[in-house]
Amino acid sequence: MESEAQGLFISFEGIDGSGKSTQARRLAERLREMGREVVLTREPGGSPGGEEIRRLVLTGDRGRWSPETEILLFTASRRDHLEKTIRPALARGAIVVTDRFADSTRLYQGATRGDLRGVVDKLHDLVIGTEPDLTVLIDMPPETALGRSLRRLAAQDRDAAPTGSSSDSRLMNKQAGSSVVAFGPTTKAGHGVAEMRGDPAPTQDSAAAPEDRFESFGLAFQERIRQGFLDLAREAQHRIVVIDGDRAEEEVAADVAAVALVRLSSR
Repeated sequence: MESEAQGLFISFEGIDGSGKSTQARRLAERLREMGREVVLTREPGGSPGGEEIRRLVLTGDRGRWSPETEILLFTASRRDHLEKTIRPALARGAIVVTDRFADSTRLYQGATRGDLRGVVDKLHDLVIGTEPDLTVLIDMPPETALGRSLRRLAAQDRDAAPTGSSSDSRLMNKQAGSSVVAFGPTTKAGHGVAEMRGDPAPTQDSAAAPEDRFESFGLAFQERIRQGFLDLAREAQHRIVVIDGDRAEEEVAADVAAVALVRLSSR
């Protein structure tokens, strides 16, 4: 992308349960400890308008949006995110760390909901026109990631369930599948203002939410998405760095920081 001041734009991608949200947060914390201004944000969302669209898409009737409509909505959310959060931060020299960006739309909407990758790319070129300086792809075997996601959901249900209720039926529904794909960290709505102040963003790995949907597609879907991300990394080797996420969190964080610091030093 075209540089603005000495800001750096970093995105994190990966299948659900890969730990990308945790790694985005850890990198932001590491960079802040070094004295850098960091804006930790997310998609969909990350700006007032983006958060409104997030709630519109991720709540309500799951079957009401066509694939084409979803792409338009996510792109509109991204445009507002770009205008209100990303560009202003880069212009003042901050580092922007976002949990998901356009690559997620290329995969989740473009490649899995009717082979609309060409539509996603054309719309992106027309109204976004920006790619991250660095994309960190946290790679993990889908069976490991899916197991982590389901355990997280079970824990969230246990914490939220009234006395005497059970989360078994919800987990069964998630493993059976649903009808809508959406992307982004599955957090409760309403946290966009904190993110734009530069506070730690709510993360998919740690926050409970009613709208988590990726895990509901099961292992086969996660395998398709993982392969799609790896193919995308081969297409954009100048931008996307693949990090093995199937290790201790601290080891992954060390590799992520090393990659980011090399990119930062080259600015």
